[in-house]
Amino acid sequence: MAFSPNSEATPVEMLPGVVRRTLSCGEHMLLCEITLAKDSVVPLHDHPHEQIGYVVRGRLLFSVAEEERELAAGDGYVIPGNASHSVTALEDSIAIDIFSPVRKEYL
Repeated sequence: MAFSPNSEATPVEMLPGVVRRTLSCGEHMLLCEITLAKDSVVPLHDHPHEQIGYVVRGRLLFSVAEEERELAAGDGYVIPGNASHSVTALEDSIAIDIFSPVRKEYL
């Protein structure tokens, strides 16, 4: 078993206003905290990894496979592998993402 204090995770600016901290990684899953500044955008993209998560704080506008939904603190989401998706921060926000299989580029 491993423990991963947030204070020891390296912040990586993925895009302007979007910062990732990889918190934990197992054999089949990876856990990240994503901080998004208001009005920041994760543009439309896809990847083979299944992604599941929830909004910890703030409000985010998700677009997944042509469905758009505004999510707020406490709301969860699932993004199937290879599904096109994007996110826009409607206010300063934090989301938790879990990827399977492990996104090696996030290690």
